Amino acid sequence: MPARILVAEDDVKQAQLIRIYLEREGHDVQLVADGRSAIDRARASRPDLIVLDVMMPDVDGLDVCRILRMDSRVPILLLTARSTEEDLLLGLDLGADDYMTKPYSPRELTARVRALLRRARAAEDERPALLTVGDLVIDTARFEVRAAGEPVPLTGKEFAILAVLAGEPGRAFTRAQIIDRVFGFDQNVLERTVDAHVMNLRRKLERGRDGIRYVETVYGRGYRLSTRPPGTPAPDGGTR
Repeated sequence: MPARILVAEDDVKQAQLIRIYLEREGHDVQLVADGRSAIDRARASRPDLIVLDVMMPDVDGLDVCRILRMDSRVPILLLTARSTEEDLLLGLDLGADDYMTKPYSPRELTARVRALLRRARAAEDERPALLTVGDLVIDTARFEVRAAGEPVPLTGKEFAILAVLAGEPGRAFTRAQIIDRVFGFDQNVLERTVDAHVMNLRRKLERGRDGIRYVETVYGRGYRLSTRPPGTPAPDGGTR
């Protein structure tokens, strides 16, 4: 089945060769030549799979893998000229699904891509698309949120922040952790930007629901998604 594949490779000849072989398989292929572009394009276009070179300008492939893996399960195939066991294990530890060392066979690469796509689609069939915390339901497939049964329209960043918090209800995330997971490598994002998004998120979730607080502030730490039943007073200990 055709898939949307992002190829992040700064070697133009290698990138074009990969594109030719993957397009022969019927895939829609996008090319980028540096790590920052890989992060931005992956978040904007949500590809089905990423072929990711380790040695790239701006942001290397290992950092790209680490950043994307914080909020995405997209299969990642690493391409690396490093052949030591430590380098390969590091890539897998950061969340890569498979790796190939250079030089490699383009035919083997397409076979690896087919295998990763089959595995991802099988896992997707078994994975629930809904995150439910109390009366809050987050549909990550449809990009929809409901609070007490009522739809809540959110911006992309508000939805991403909520999804991060809902992934581990009750855990307090620092602003820096939220920036890393939602905004990635954008060094221009300030902590007060997170505060502004959380303020808008709260306003939308809690509109018409007096006394209910879904997103709690943990003083000296950051924010967490409440696991208490709606309407239950917050306990002492610096949350509201």
